[in-house]
Amino acid sequence: MIDADRVIELEIKSAYQEDLLQELNTVVAKQQVQIERLEATCQLLHERIKSLQNMGFTVAAEPEIPPHY
Repeated sequence: MIDADRVIELEIKSAYQEDLLQELNTVVAKQQVQIERLEATCQLLHERIKSLQNMGFTVAAEPEIPPHY
């Protein structure tokens, strides 16, 4: 009977681990989609900055210090 209890306990642990693994896979998949969106946004912003520079606009290397300092 003790061996049967151990097998049942191991099966329960295995089921919980499978569920957790599925949840983690879902989270990783969502994060990958978010990363791809962020990369696309960064690429778009980079292209916009380049086009503005080509039109004669300059990009400040450091933020300006407010006059009250």
